[in-house]
Amino acid sequence: MPFVRIDALGTDRARLEALGRAVHEALVETLGVPPDDRFQVLTGHDGVTGTLRHDDYLGIHRDEGVVFVAITMRSGRTAGQKRAMYRRIAELAHAYAGTEPRNVLVTVTENESVDWSLGHGEAQYAPGAGGAAGAS
Repeated sequence: MPFVRIDALGTDRARLEALGRAVHEALVETLGVPPDDRFQVLTGHDGVTGTLRHDDYLGIHRDEGVVFVAITMRSGRTAGQKRAMYRRIAELAHAYAGTEPRNVLVTVTENESVDWSLGHGEAQYAPGAGGAAGAS
């Protein structure tokens, strides 16, 4: 059950939706996340009341099309799976939203099963919880 936050500069609802779809499809394709396992916060920043700061770190020139993607998920994926995920997110963000791959910055934060409550005040994934035990 990845929890995804997408922040984009100077964007509209259609681009945010396209970016959300790109990230979700990449998670399904590369990590085996169930198709109905989507939890996303999509935020556009107008550059005045909210903005994103970026530089050319590692020689990658980013511009006003920059997108920050923060994914929180349970630990257990391999480095190869994560690399495939990063690549696929960049490809689909370009295909669906016109976002240049150089402008897609992705971070992953991992945690454990007990760190999730999906409702009812329960830790559904925790050992002995009796809830779903999928690997997303």
